[in-house]
Amino acid sequence: MANFMTKTWLWRWTKRLSLFVLIAFLCIVAVRFYDAQRKAPLSVWHTWVPEEMHEHEIDQATWADYIAHENRLFDAVKKNVTDKLPEDERVPANRYFSGSPIYPGRFRTDWNRSYTLMPEGAPRGVAVMLHGLTDSPYSLRHIAQRYQRDGFAVVAVRLPGHGTVPSGLTEVTAEDWEAATRLAVREARRLVPAPAPLHIVGFSNGGALALQYSLEAVQNPSLPRADHLILISPMIGITRFARFAGLAALPSILPSFAKAAWLDIVPEFNPFKYNSFPVNGARQSWRVTQRVQQELAQAGRSGQLAQLPPALTFQSVLDFTVSTSAIISSLYAQLPANGSELVLFDINRTAQWSPLLRASMRDALRRIAPAPPLRYRLTLLTNASATSPQVIEQSTAANETTAAVKPTGLDYPPDVYSLSHVALPFPVTDSLYGRTPDPDDDLGIHLGAQSVRGETGALIVGAGLLTRLSWNPFYPYIVERIDYLAHASP
Repeated sequence: MANFMTKTWLWRWTKRLSLFVLIAFLCIVAVRFYDAQRKAPLSVWHTWVPEEMHEHEIDQATWADYIAHENRLFDAVKKNVTDKLPEDERVPANRYFSGSPIYPGRFRTDWNRSYTLMPEGAPRGVAVMLHGLTDSPYSLRHIAQRYQRDGFAVVAVRLPGHGTVPSGLTEVTAEDWEAATRLAVREARRLVPAPAPLHIVGFSNGGALALQYSLEAVQNPSLPRADHLILISPMIGITRFARFAGLAALPSILPSFAKAAWLDIVPEFNPFKYNSFPVNGARQSWRVTQRVQQELAQAGRSGQLAQLPPALTFQSVLDFTVSTSAIISSLYAQLPANGSELVLFDINRTAQWSPLLRASMRDALRRIAPAPPLRYRLTLLTNASATSPQVIEQSTAANETTAAVKPTGLDYPPDVYSLSHVALPFPVTDSLYGRTPDPDDDLGIHLGAQSVRGETGALIVGAGLLTRLSWNPFYPYIVERIDYLAHASP
């Protein structure tokens, strides 16, 4: 009798729990239906999907094959998007309108495409550039050119789904990005064979791909190993919402709710980065981070982390896109003593900003910074004092407890309270994102130089897209450190 009553009780609670889960799921779907209908209408760059190469094709392709296919992709974008724009979308703020000042086809170089750079004379090494999600090879061009000046050849790959139209991210997979990374490294080693040094530079999602490749190379001896990783705002951990992002797109299976496949639908006024963001992009990026974390843990258990190349990571303490704490706990806390270094950019701690910053933001460094001694060098760039804009370097060597302090010769701009995820690889003179754009490099629009003031409701986008810091006042520090690594390499 007691057994029967227990089974009855369990059945009732299972039924109630299932009903609750079903109701919660239907509520989520209903919210997504409603939210999708409130979004802006889809345009042709949201609905026409280019035919990218996928993992198995990329793994069998040469760099020349990939570039030839890429050229066909851009021809198809012109034919299916640019040439078919309705009259009301032929406006200056549309990167796909051939008459727009931001149309990439009018620039001396279309930085949406893959490229290679060769130094003067014989290369003394080679560097691979991996850009971030919704981004393009443009984002690492300054660092690529720095490597070129340092005597390195450079291979910068356009990851599948990027640089063309935002809809390219609706069908791409993490495996496609990983295959493109392998292809870029193959081409790098074809241009400059071992034992010349190989550096892999990854920004944001590209940072995760750089690390994932290095973990794969530990397992697969046929893959060339990097001698150094340079990670800029690496996407080692992101919000867990991305794990369920695929469910958020479920309503899009109905034609009337196609907009549910998009997290953001925004005018495309940036010539080298998508503003619209499909759900699948978030989902695939989350898959990359999960694979990296799993492979790090597995390599740690097997003792293979000792074979990873040393990593130099640059990261803002405040980052809305990636988890700074995950970089520390999931990556650096696992690394052996292999010469790695983590560089953190603190918030502007001058007194003028203190009353306006949330307490959680002011305390972010204290919460995340690990206490020495550590197996890696920990470097912090921060104000010399609460009354000084001057920025100093506090660097604690591996296995040490006392930080060495020295000036950087740089100041925190008085109107900047922190760096941002997107700012780190761009100098103040970047034509698109910099505060003082290079006049010899006209890209049609100067997003970083805008001082957004005026009446609400007048702009085609929310002011937040224009007020987020897009250039790095400490960029000279980053390239100085990269120069040192390039010249220190054998």
